[in-house]
Amino acid sequence: MTPPARPGTPVPRGARPAQPRPAQPRPGRAPGPRPPVPPTPAGGTEPADRTRPDAFPGSTSDTGPAGSPAAPGTPPPAAGPTVSATSDAVTTYTAGRRALGLPVRPVVVSGASAARFAERVAMRRRIARHKAYVAGAVVVLLGALAWLLLLSPVLALEASRVQVTGAGTVVDVADVQAVVDEVDGTPLPRLDTIGLRDRVLEVPGVRQAKVSRIWPHGLVVALVSREPVAAVPEEAPPATPAPGADLRDLPRGGFTLLDTEGFGVGWTAQAPEGLPVVSVPVGEGSERTLTAVLTILQALPPELAAEVSSIEAATQDTVRMGLRDGRSVVWGSAGDAALKIRVLQTLRGAAPDAGEYDVSAPTLPITR
Repeated sequence: MTPPARPGTPVPRGARPAQPRPAQPRPGRAPGPRPPVPPTPAGGTEPADRTRPDAFPGSTSDTGPAGSPAAPGTPPPAAGPTVSATSDAVTTYTAGRRALGLPVRPVVVSGASAARFAERVAMRRRIARHKAYVAGAVVVLLGALAWLLLLSPVLALEASRVQVTGAGTVVDVADVQAVVDEVDGTPLPRLDTIGLRDRVLEVPGVRQAKVSRIWPHGLVVALVSREPVAAVPEEAPPATPAPGADLRDLPRGGFTLLDTEGFGVGWTAQAPEGLPVVSVPVGEGSERTLTAVLTILQALPPELAAEVSSIEAATQDTVRMGLRDGRSVVWGSAGDAALKIRVLQTLRGAAPDAGEYDVSAPTLPITR
């Protein structure tokens, strides 16, 4: 008995019937005719191995609308994209008779994502430009600052604004000013204050010196002068010795003015008023004797030192002082100076008529 014929697949109104596409050869399969399909048995049923899986949603199968069978003689649709009649923006992929995979979606790039990506790229470029601008501005600023401090006359030294203090009685301020004039116009940040101080120390009579900047154009030179405390008679008028000169190298004559360290700070033809005249023997041990005399003069209080008119010493332990009122003091060595000063003041108050005060042994003083 012959099975009834399948009705034809209805075509929606206004839609064009799908045109069959030629089958494309699958990769890996040699082109050629398909193997013959076994005939359908007389019972009207297909063999079990011809059973096809259910079509996936959205794919095209052999059934028409509402599951109706396709018309006889209608070729099966080939695998490929089809467009639904009810939507113009939906793209699907159909599985062929021998393809059992899931539908493949095309790659879609969102317009908003592309805009965000472009914005990120632009932001990175703006940040890089900003960093370059900042780095360039810093370099320019540092260069301008270096020029302002080290090369420009904005902070240059002006010789008229230099102050010299502590010159005392033996330092010539003009000599110090001449040393400073050598660096006139030098920017203060570049001024070598240590080197300038060393040159000031070479000025006769300068014991210590300190150079300080006064912004924006000034300078202060603070001096500690070598003030004379004694006059030593010589045989010939000497030239003014440089600071630190050895007394044994000085020419003889007149009076050489000495400071507390034994440096010659000047010369005078006559014995200066207010300074004691020191007499020490010339020869071996004279330097130690002179050092002991100067140490005693430095230890005396100012009011007592002003009363001393002369000092004699044969050795460093036999120092004898003459006062301006005609009295004398046997001092002895330079040791126990503080105790000897107190004992002498006590003896002068207790025995004002004594002609000599012996404090060489301060615990056993003697008046004569």
